[in-house]
Amino acid sequence: MLESLVANVRVFLVVFFRCFALMETAPLLSASTVPQMAKVGLAFFSAAAVFPWVLAAGYPLPDSAVDYVLVVAGEVLIGLTLGFLLSMFFAIFQTAGQFFSLQMGFGASEVFDPLAQVELPLMGELLNLVALLVFISASGTGKFLYIGVAKSFESLRAVDLVTGRSQIVETLVRGLGGMFQSALTISFPILGSLLLVSITMGLLAKASPQMDILMMGFPLAIGVAFLVMIAAMPFLMGAFERIIDAGIEGVAGLVDGLGRLTP
Repeated sequence: MLESLVANVRVFLVVFFRCFALMETAPLLSASTVPQMAKVGLAFFSAAAVFPWVLAAGYPLPDSAVDYVLVVAGEVLIGLTLGFLLSMFFAIFQTAGQFFSLQMGFGASEVFDPLAQVELPLMGELLNLVALLVFISASGTGKFLYIGVAKSFESLRAVDLVTGRSQIVETLVRGLGGMFQSALTISFPILGSLLLVSITMGLLAKASPQMDILMMGFPLAIGVAFLVMIAAMPFLMGAFERIIDAGIEGVAGLVDGLGRLTP
């Protein structure tokens, strides 16, 4: 194995850079809390696992150094694209939390997300953490690594990014549209409940102007939203799992579709 790796180091580097780019953008693995050496080590062992198969199947490499660098850049872009596509599905849960954080009264409260390296509303981060737990419990990391490492090398080469660029753009646009649709679907139960609370507070303010509706409305909206979220959490977790599975299947479908475009 070691002798074969040394003799075909150019092929191994192509495999390694795709795996490393995938680790840098994949959900959970791309977090800043994961040491960089761990990502490099996981990418190395993933590349070593599929290297014999890739070598046996044959990976045509150009003789020119410039063309080889372009091939490596294409492999890096493949890894980044696959990781970004699945990470885009995790933005659904953050977006859903952002939809009703303001109505709950948590619009001004934000927390730092170590995965996205940005500050997010409190409820968006809560739903994102629940989605990560669902992702881990459903063996999402293993499924995604199988598709991104093993299955992608069966179908994709760097040149497929050029021949299948229209399909990649179509998948990204469809994924963005589905992201907002799914985020609204997840947030509808809480948004509807908060709308009823707002209507009730408005009627009370009209009937009894002397009541301090502002002081009553905030704790009531927060309490109702949390009660609805607790009651709906089993159904939300099922919806999270379906969305994550759909994201993994979408990435697999893109890999298969681009593979069929290969001449």
